[in-house]
Amino acid sequence: MMKKTVKHKYKVLLVAIVLMIVCVVYLNSGYNARKNEIVDYSACFNVTKSVDGGKTLFYGDERKAGVIFYPGGKVESASYEPLMMSLADKGIVTVLVDMPFDLAVFDINAAEGIADSFDDIDSWYMAGHSLGGAMAASFVAENSNDFDGLILLGAYSTADLSSTDIRVLSIYGSNDGVMNREKYNECMPNIPEA
Repeated sequence: MMKKTVKHKYKVLLVAIVLMIVCVVYLNSGYNARKNEIVDYSACFNVTKSVDGGKTLFYGDERKAGVIFYPGGKVESASYEPLMMSLADKGIVTVLVDMPFDLAVFDINAAEGIADSFDDIDSWYMAGHSLGGAMAASFVAENSNDFDGLILLGAYSTADLSSTDIRVLSIYGSNDGVMNREKYNECMPNIPEA
């Protein structure tokens, strides 16, 4: 009887170790940015980039509005720098938020207090790609009075925003092989009608 219990404990321990290894590998893998291409691209714009903790700020000479951006799941935040630079060049201050393990689900409230740091910007938008878009929508659902709109890139809102005044722009690629189109259509009633 004692030998069976000891063997069972080793099996449980072995399974736990294997699961931990799988989790560590998963959490440390993902879609990495092409940093050389980003550096080349940045030369096209007259934009300032500054890093403050886990947030990267992009701004140009004008400050018409602000966008806080949550990256997609397992996508390195630097991958979105060309988009952020392009917006900043058009007068949109952008704040690109790094997420723990590149998963916005671990810090849904990362946008908390960012807009308050900019007295000269009255109009703020939340944006996100894929899982980051879903988490941005969840944040907006709890803070709808603080934002003028939500931008979803290859994402959908599982949070119910239908009774808010939030303007929502939802964009996805016709050849997007990752986004669950059925779930996207199912969640459409969660956003306000145009």
